[in-house]
Amino acid sequence: MIWLGIWIPFLGTVLGASCVYLLKKCSPLMTRCMSGIAGGVMVAASIWSLILPSIEESVYLGKFSFVPCLMGLWLGVVLLLVLDRVIPHMHINQEEEGPESHLSKTTKLMLAVTLHNIPEGMAVGVVFAGVLSGQVEMSLLSSFVLAAGIAIQNFPEGAILSLPLKNLGMSRYKAFALGAISGIVEPIASILTILFSKWILAGLPYFLSFAAGAMLYVVVEELVPEMSEGEHSNWPTICFMIGFTLMMVLDIALG
Repeated sequence: MIWLGIWIPFLGTVLGASCVYLLKKCSPLMTRCMSGIAGGVMVAASIWSLILPSIEESVYLGKFSFVPCLMGLWLGVVLLLVLDRVIPHMHINQEEEGPESHLSKTTKLMLAVTLHNIPEGMAVGVVFAGVLSGQVEMSLLSSFVLAAGIAIQNFPEGAILSLPLKNLGMSRYKAFALGAISGIVEPIASILTILFSKWILAGLPYFLSFAAGAMLYVVVEELVPEMSEGEHSNWPTICFMIGFTLMMVLDIALG
């Protein structure tokens, strides 16, 4: 069951990428609404599936139980900040000035999405590793809820990537393939996290909050600016709240 669960987020990316066969064009407002849903889901997942379990695992520290969570959060933020500096990066809705080949744009889009999928894959791997060990107060069902929540936010992410690639002149098949492949890093990151769980579980509160910090960095640095651009920003904001409340309800009701 666990090995099936780690592939659920990838399925969300594949379904999102398949939008190239259903939609001729994705309007800017629709793209921003998708970013809003993805951001809301990621924030809720970070809180209920990662941060709160991290604090619960540190209750033996008493009033200092927040320390591992605090340190892990900032480690996740710093890592994403460094990676954003090192790896060529382009906001998904950003149009660059000057001539640029389709290959270069495609490469930057792929790197941007792939980079952001790594902490999500780690988050799924960490919670499933905790369930396998029995050392974390998280049920198998709640772990699947986290995986499903990430799949929900991966759906618009897959669409946001594949549709612009098609607009760059790619065939539907190639745009779908590249959009889907961008999500393969998530199950890989999950599997590696589980394989190294012997060392990871020793510092489980740190790794849970580390994944949360990285995911929150992606939301604030990438998704919030995208959803706030242009007119009618109230619609993406409503979509953010829909994504947040949906993930919150799933996590509390099924966790």
